[in-house]
Amino acid sequence: MAIVGARIDNRLLHGIVATSWAPDSNATRVMVVDDGVANDPQKKQAMKLGRPSGMAVSIITKQKALDNFKNHKYDRQKVFIVSQTPDVFLNLIEQGEKISELILGGTLTFDDAIKVTNRAYIKSEQVDTYKEIIAKGCKIISKYVPQDDSVDVAEVLGNKKAGA
Repeated sequence: MAIVGARIDNRLLHGIVATSWAPDSNATRVMVVDDGVANDPQKKQAMKLGRPSGMAVSIITKQKALDNFKNHKYDRQKVFIVSQTPDVFLNLIEQGEKISELILGGTLTFDDAIKVTNRAYIKSEQVDTYKEIIAKGCKIISKYVPQDDSVDVAEVLGNKKAGA
């Protein structure tokens, strides 16, 4: 099993993920990890319509994702994971999964948040999670589309305070 892509994106599976990020990663499966969508049949069905051509799609809860990886369900697949929050990726890394790079894509704007790019913000209460991911050897960059220049999130977190 190989996690070939990991992305934080508030819209989860949408056009840019389906047409650029997932195909560029050579994934065979796109995995949306989001409790709210996974537990809402209408949202889940609507999101499945955005399935990238030729790829399987899983829309599952965080616990189901952790269990499936722990049980080696995806050992023979190349998985691109998208979630709205960084804790999913930290939990996977702590469980022993290899994620070499995490892409911070589009997020919502928040009060008292760190602005990484014009489209990406980190909530103050998530800063420690991002720092833990980085400390475990995963590089975090911010890019909205693959053609954008990379912004090193470690540098941003080292140089800015919340609300900056």
